[in-house]
Amino acid sequence: MSETFRAILVSRDEQKKQSVNVVEMAPDDLMDGDVDVAVEATTVNYKDGLAITGKAPIVRRWPLIPGIDLAGTVIRSTHADWKEGDKVVLNGWGVGETHYGAYAGRARLNGDWLVPLPERFSPKDAMAIGTAGYTAMLCVLALEKAGMGPDRGPVVITGASGGVGSVATAILSKLGWHVIASTGRPDEAGWLTDLGAAEIIDRAELSEPGKPLAKERWAAGVDAVGSHTLANVLAATSYGGAVACCGLAQGMDLPASVAPFILRGVSLLGVDSVMAPKPRRLEAWRRLSTDLEPEKLRSIATEITFDGILDAAKDIVEGKIRGRVVVDMT
Repeated sequence: MSETFRAILVSRDEQKKQSVNVVEMAPDDLMDGDVDVAVEATTVNYKDGLAITGKAPIVRRWPLIPGIDLAGTVIRSTHADWKEGDKVVLNGWGVGETHYGAYAGRARLNGDWLVPLPERFSPKDAMAIGTAGYTAMLCVLALEKAGMGPDRGPVVITGASGGVGSVATAILSKLGWHVIASTGRPDEAGWLTDLGAAEIIDRAELSEPGKPLAKERWAAGVDAVGSHTLANVLAATSYGGAVACCGLAQGMDLPASVAPFILRGVSLLGVDSVMAPKPRRLEAWRRLSTDLEPEKLRSIATEITFDGILDAAKDIVEGKIRGRVVVDMT
């Protein structure tokens, strides 16, 4: 590959005013790492949108190349697990936050952060999944570990039109769950039904302050929204149920009470994708390769090029993105 490559660089001046530029870089400009990867595909997650727009303090090193996900081919390695030509996937580990990320033609990484690209997936497939889809599977695994299954009752998915929600809808419906999809975009009802949702509810039912305890409506939940939405999901979870929490699209606060926990024995399961240990990552990707139907994966994803990243970052923060965005970096 060329010894220079394009990259998106986020910088900040002495007045802490953020700027975003497309620059030419060389391998010597990259940060330390024992594996170099030719980036073939990446994606635009909500967190990437926040980093580029500066809407939240995602970037913690300046300057920085954003982009928390990538898939590609190893072109240099001194790490025992990887050799030139290996196909790999990277999710999280602070990449795109404290370490130069995916929005460049080349990435230099710690080999311990990488997992093998499953044979079933191309790099673009892996980025159609991305951190959002990988997080959705971590939520599914957390619910299963807590004893939840389709026989327990329905599962509610908040932010169902987003990345985590759309993949969770596709996976859980395939596994036999009755999926209740909550969305603020009623025009996406047909698409969510095609993904496997059995019911569609308006997010307004959950997004306002509610009661400490509500009528039991579902046995389990996958929440990427937080705030009042998560509080209302918990309040309507049936006895012995569980909710996997992985996001904060509405807010970081949780204005809830202890009532669901002490009166119904509901469990709140925190799901972290950034620092998840490697065995859990490998299990998540193994399950994705069996539990996510290819045609649904294709319907979830929209493809753009490198030149479309900045616009997509703005759109995802403004809630204009449906499903997943795949960036072809070749």
